[in-house]
Amino acid sequence: MIHLIVGKKGTGKTKMLVEQVNKAAATAKGSVICVEKGIKLTYDIKHTVRLVDTEEFDVSGFDMLYGFLCGIFAGNYDITDMFIDNVLRIGKTGLEDFAKFLDRLSAVKTIAGVNIVISVSADASELPESVRAYL
Repeated sequence: MIHLIVGKKGTGKTKMLVEQVNKAAATAKGSVICVEKGIKLTYDIKHTVRLVDTEEFDVSGFDMLYGFLCGIFAGNYDITDMFIDNVLRIGKTGLEDFAKFLDRLSAVKTIAGVNIVISVSADASELPESVRAYL
């Protein structure tokens, strides 16, 4: 299940994401993963959460992010929650490519029971119709 946290820069999306990450870490029966660009959340999330910095692996673009996430899922069968902070900074392209990324990610059968939360720095009215289904 994919959920989006949407809003313009400075609206508290990352704070909401951190709260959800820490809540999941306290209650999850499996692994909790947080993917971000850079290492700004290191001291905000619980130490039991696997924090993954996309810059460390030179992930850039939605196609590369998709493959990267699939690799994480392939190597960890006990993931219950995955959080992605500021996905548009990682994807580096427009909202149409983000919509295609969401379609591809939602089609992956092995993530059927995984709660995926993604923060998006954009106004909800700017999102393509296919993306709004995840709000």
